[in-house]
Amino acid sequence: MKSGLEGPPSASPVDYHERSKHRLRAYAPGPGRLDWANQPDPFRTFEGAPRFQLPLAADGLATRYRDVRAGVLPQPAPVDVKSVAILFELAFGLSAWKSFSGNRWALRCNPSSGNLHPTEAYLLCAAMPQLPGGLYHYVSRDHALEQRAATAGPARGFLVGISSIHWREAWKYGMRAWRYCQHDCGHAIAAVAYAAAALGWQARMVSSVSDESLAALLGLDRGDDFAGAEDEAPDALLWIGDPESLPDVERLRHEMGDAVWKGRANRLSSEHVEWPDIDAVQRATVKE
Repeated sequence: MKSGLEGPPSASPVDYHERSKHRLRAYAPGPGRLDWANQPDPFRTFEGAPRFQLPLAADGLATRYRDVRAGVLPQPAPVDVKSVAILFELAFGLSAWKSFSGNRWALRCNPSSGNLHPTEAYLLCAAMPQLPGGLYHYVSRDHALEQRAATAGPARGFLVGISSIHWREAWKYGMRAWRYCQHDCGHAIAAVAYAAAALGWQARMVSSVSDESLAALLGLDRGDDFAGAEDEAPDALLWIGDPESLPDVERLRHEMGDAVWKGRANRLSSEHVEWPDIDAVQRATVKE
């Protein structure tokens, strides 16, 4: 199904802004009603990918939010499974389960518009005790890592990749979904930065990476692995490690091309509504 305003889709971010904003006498184009039977699965998984359970260890962290706000940070934690688990728990993990009238849903540590959570998180790391080197997808529901590919990974730190599933937002918000995905990506970046600071680390944006390279690095361009499933758009890459040893992303990308990949993305909804303006603004904002 297709939806949206009459006429061609947005050709630029400014056009998209005009077409997707609310007005005094009308709302922005949206689904009109919520198709609850087709609500997207809030958790992406990769069937067939090896799983590594992470420890729930954030409660033992001595650093408090007020310390981070005041700039009183601890000594850098070791880069090991426990510390990485704490970072993902604080930045992307579940904070609570709620229920009402037979319905049950999760809340997460990173804020999200409508609690829809279009943001997915990835880890690219070197080998450490209890965790082989490679690319992992984080499953917040289970606080676990799914190994998508085994590689040597970067030295003297690790990378956190962020992507967005536009359909998770479009199901509820229609054309405006791309706006909210960008909004939530900012939330995710800030959540990683705070979690890293609580561990005595600093998160740095790898601003030089192109969307094409990021998609290849995270396996988002692997069509067979996403056959029948909703696409993920590459958003951001964060480096947590030695600030003087930023990783060579193109070298890592080449290594990922030679890796053996595992897992197929789950389908989140049985049906979809197409919003051409979202696809158009995504193409117009591709980072070279």
